Amino acid sequence: MLTRDDLWSLEQYAEERPAFRAKVMQHKKLRQLALGDNARLYFEDELTIKYQIQEMLRIEKVFEADGIMEELDAYNPLIPTGRNWKATFMIEYPDPALRAQRLAEMIGIEDKVWLKVGDLEPVYPIADEDLDRSTADKTSSVHFLRFELDSAMVTAAINGSPISAGVEHSAYAIEGFEIPEEIRASLAQDLDATALH
Repeated sequence: MLTRDDLWSLEQYAEERPAFRAKVMQHKKLRQLALGDNARLYFEDELTIKYQIQEMLRIEKVFEADGIMEELDAYNPLIPTGRNWKATFMIEYPDPALRAQRLAEMIGIEDKVWLKVGDLEPVYPIADEDLDRSTADKTSSVHFLRFELDSAMVTAAINGSPISAGVEHSAYAIEGFEIPEEIRASLAQDLDATALH
């Protein structure tokens, strides 16, 4: 959970931004997972969310306490709590006509993405808790997903068990595969055994 004390003022951020941005971009490389050619999970954590908030404050030139609190309230729920993973799920088709056609075919896909720790049961996400992003005609190209883990999953992931991912949707099926080690290690750092009690 980020607070005002974790943020730089606009002036400070102007000075810190080049180095901070470079650090965040490097970090984000370890936190994105391609699901086939046209979908991707971007896993959020305190660092990625701090960057989002600082950028929003910078763009909107927000420096008053109420405005800063609004951004914190909007973005803090996207930070994992120690027993879950939180990700932005993006469906990525550069061609607008093809994208529209595919989004119409992929209704409900946000509920069919799964992650799995070791040999334990797959975990399906709780999608779009803030607002419904799909209609009867199409799904959105952006969804926010929360993967809640039980104690066994948290312990196994912290202890180095492999993590797999896949998508079970007839219009975009991705067979389960083991995610790369550097992403697995980054996701394991989101978890906290003490959050289980």
